[in-house]
Amino acid sequence: MKIGLIPANIGSPNGEMMIGLARLAEEVGFESIWTFEHVIIPVDYESKYPYSADGKMGVDPEANFVDPLIALSAIAAATKTIRLGTGVNILSQANPLYVAKQAASLDFVSGGRFELGLGIGWLREEFRACGTPFERRGARFDDYLRAMRKVWSGDVVEHQSEFLDWTGFKSHPTPVQDPFPVVIGGTKGKAFERVARYGNGWFAPTASPGQLEPMLGQLDEACAEAGRARSEIEVTAMWFPKPDDLSDVERYAELGVGRLVVPVPAIVKGNPIESLQAFGEDVLGQLR
Repeated sequence: MKIGLIPANIGSPNGEMMIGLARLAEEVGFESIWTFEHVIIPVDYESKYPYSADGKMGVDPEANFVDPLIALSAIAAATKTIRLGTGVNILSQANPLYVAKQAASLDFVSGGRFELGLGIGWLREEFRACGTPFERRGARFDDYLRAMRKVWSGDVVEHQSEFLDWTGFKSHPTPVQDPFPVVIGGTKGKAFERVARYGNGWFAPTASPGQLEPMLGQLDEACAEAGRARSEIEVTAMWFPKPDDLSDVERYAELGVGRLVVPVPAIVKGNPIESLQAFGEDVLGQLR
């Protein structure tokens, strides 16, 4: 089982500590390190965060929330083996040509260590601030991703659609990895259909094997309709570990999960260095 850490880009008082966290994660044995994305945190918002009971995300507007691709670029320069993932970036509110270029560039400078996690977004107020329509964000996402894969091919790009008019250009470097792994997040709406049609992986925002299991049935159905085997899609799930009971890891493995991502607050108690070192010895050591 691969074990990742999330998030690398929220809450650090300075860049040195953010990079230090990533270096330590690599040293103690984490396979990957991940980021969250929001460009802004509204002081107040009516949109409902779909993965919490109160509809609010657990980040204060004043928290340092470093841009994911910049954070991971800095981490890439300071590490050697740990994989880098966005969990997830909000594609529908962004310029897809810039995202394609930046993602390929990050995979290039990291030596092929980047996993591009993408989602359609939920925060209407953020879309408004970005100047992007919130409506039809799912259709926009699908079209953007199809177009971005053309950019990553290295061939001449031709893509005309309702949302884009790209013609007669190339963009290099292309990603080191082929295929370049796109991990699609979410559980709402057409999320499973989207994963089955376009994803190399699924980022599941779930808190337990019991919560995840019925969703895998939905993913199975979507894969069957898309003519794909679920085994082609790497499932990444959230894990809130109990150091003295690793039975959840076995259960996740039985369900076909390939990676578990641990939230930093779930394991960092008191001194972050001591907490991560202890987790590496007591937990990761048992899983190797």
